Amino acid sequence: MKNIVDETVTAIDDGALPAWISKHVRTYIATDGRDGHMWDASAVGGKGAVSCLLLTTRGRRSGKSFVHPLVYGEDAGTYIVVASKGGADTQPQWYFNLLAGPDVEVQVAAKRFTARATLANGAERERLWSLITQVYPPYDDYQAKTTRQIPIFTLTPTSNS
Repeated sequence: MKNIVDETVTAIDDGALPAWISKHVRTYIATDGRDGHMWDASAVGGKGAVSCLLLTTRGRRSGKSFVHPLVYGEDAGTYIVVASKGGADTQPQWYFNLLAGPDVEVQVAAKRFTARATLANGAERERLWSLITQVYPPYDDYQAKTTRQIPIFTLTPTSNS
């Protein structure tokens, strides 16, 4: 039997956004982050509430905007997000969108701003991995499921709105 993480990855690969993710995004936006910023991750293997941001990327082929609720960490004025896709062997689509267009919109609770996404590499990636797995330990389990090195991006604010 598949768990919710695997079911979610399969649905996304099939081009469908699971209802629980859509509901999370709608609630986050409707309440200006009051509901949704702290997300109960226990359903997907986490332990209680973790902080989530909304990352808006632009599709590299379609040009459409896509909103992704992501667990995040913070480091020296930047936000850290992980392209885990639940440990799948393929990257999430937003990974490719960030490589093609690193200028993004971010919402953290009620705070909205533009940011520049940068892919972390080498020692910096390892340092950030250590930080983010303290925020969300299941990332270590996701890494163990795949042979790809799970990417980490920093989101550096470029303006406030």
